[in-house]
Amino acid sequence: MNKNFKVNVNENLSFTITDQEILNLDALPTSKTTYHILKENKPFLAEILSSDFNSKKYSVNVNNNIYDVVISDDLDLLIKEMGFSRGFVKNIGAIHAPMPGLILEINIELGQSVKEDEPLFILEAMKMENVISSPRAGIIKSIAVIKGEAVEKKQLLVEFE
Repeated sequence: MNKNFKVNVNENLSFTITDQEILNLDALPTSKTTYHILKENKPFLAEILSSDFNSKKYSVNVNNNIYDVVISDDLDLLIKEMGFSRGFVKNIGAIHAPMPGLILEINIELGQSVKEDEPLFILEAMKMENVISSPRAGIIKSIAVIKGEAVEKKQLLVEFE
């Protein structure tokens, strides 16, 4: 099964590449950060200037042109679609259950001020405990579930003011 990667270059060019296309790329490392690449019989010298593996952001120099590259896989795109992207979506008004499960713990109260990444709930799903954290700083407007309640996917859990 091919994995797809969405690649954004300089925030204005976007394309998809498969893991098979990456394997077929004619690239030879010439040092720890440089590569010699052949594409359609044209040579390219590529150098990785900086990399942030956790956020999947890279700065690459190709034939003396610098490109800022962000790579997203299917999981990154799903996380973004669910509204849990780090540092991207800050104006979230509510959190919905990402999967069916059982509410084991509720760590918040109405009117409570919470910080970004603060644990709000523990949701048990498929015998695993999943911490549902706050995607942003805010004040709890309503809590739509109770401890011990079974929830369905996309069911409302909490609203922010």
